Amino acid sequence: GGAVMAAVREVEIDPEGTFKYILVRLQRPGGEEQRDIVRGTKAAEFHNHIFEKVNPEMEKLGYECKCLGGGKIDHNSKDKKIRVFGLSTGYGKADHSVTVEILKKAYTDYEITWSDDKK
Repeated sequence: GGAVMAAVREVEIDPEGTFKYILVRLQRPGGEEQRDIVRGTKAAEFHNHIFEKVNPEMEKLGYECKCLGGGKIDHNSKDKKIRVFGLSTGYGKADHSVTVEILKKAYTDYEITWSDDKK
């Protein structure tokens, strides 16, 4: 069980720019094991577009997905900075502090900050 969950990358975001993101909780049906992942892309016009892509992928692996909220990510790869802010109209605001902790694991040499600013 754990090995498959570990194979799911915690972070998949665009390498550059400002885009919508969601925080998703994966859980085994009836199991205790759970994990939060961050997904964000400029390709998504709305937050639910990201979820609609992630959900079937994870269901194939045997997970239930729950969107914990969303926001925006500003990814500056040149300066190695990521800013997490904003919210999702449909899903509500993700806990950006949780998102930042997950991002820090993937981008160890980045300066990563968050705020409740809309822009």
